[in-house]
Amino acid sequence: MKIQKFVKDNGNKYKVYVDDEVYRLYDDIIVKYGLTMKSSISKEEFDKVLEENDKLSFYYESIKYISKKMRSTKEIKEYLRNKDISESVINDTINRLKENNFLNDDLYLKAYVTDRLNLSNDGPNKIKKNLIKLGIFENKINDYLSNIDESIYEDRIKSYVDKKIKVNHTNSSIMLKSKLTNDLVNLGYDRSMVISILSSYNINDKDAYEKELVKITNKLSKRYEGKELEFKIKEAMYRKGFKKGDFYEE
Repeated sequence: MKIQKFVKDNGNKYKVYVDDEVYRLYDDIIVKYGLTMKSSISKEEFDKVLEENDKLSFYYESIKYISKKMRSTKEIKEYLRNKDISESVINDTINRLKENNFLNDDLYLKAYVTDRLNLSNDGPNKIKKNLIKLGIFENKINDYLSNIDESIYEDRIKSYVDKKIKVNHTNSSIMLKSKLTNDLVNLGYDRSMVISILSSYNINDKDAYEKELVKITNKLSKRYEGKELEFKIKEAMYRKGFKKGDFYEE
């Protein structure tokens, strides 16, 4: 096979003309095989050149993918599998990325936890669940999360609760605490920790009570009156979590 000429292409690639066909090869491959020093090459050797060029292409594509956002090993494997390449090429690419410090699941774990604690309301259980999905070993996650002071989670729960109490206009204290418990557990916080913290809150739901009372009274007064109306209002308010004694005291 006759090597005819080299023309600079984009980035670190060259157009290499071989037997009137154009191949885009990385400069690393050209140097490795000394192609600029040759006027011809055997088909067997050129097949090796093309195979290694493809491998290098997947390696550089992975680096570009990682440069946009830190990735776990599992994410890179899935990214490469979508390109329909062999597992051996995928494993070679993964190993090369790790050797050159582009891929490190220990650093990924630390960065992910820091990111979630700083930029989200996620609790430890949700963080752990997501990291397992990303292919991080559970024992490593447990070890790292166990070193985080519980006071950090407590402060985050209190901050979340304080914000929700400020904007509460419709829920009774009982209903709000129930809703906050479910919300925080879904966010990944330990139920016993949430309940313990909420038990220390004495939520003033007077405004919520008055608004809900007006709303329910306006609705039910269209259908009932007198003692029956009073009973229906009380019944509806109880269902909303407003305890007996909160209203209609005579």
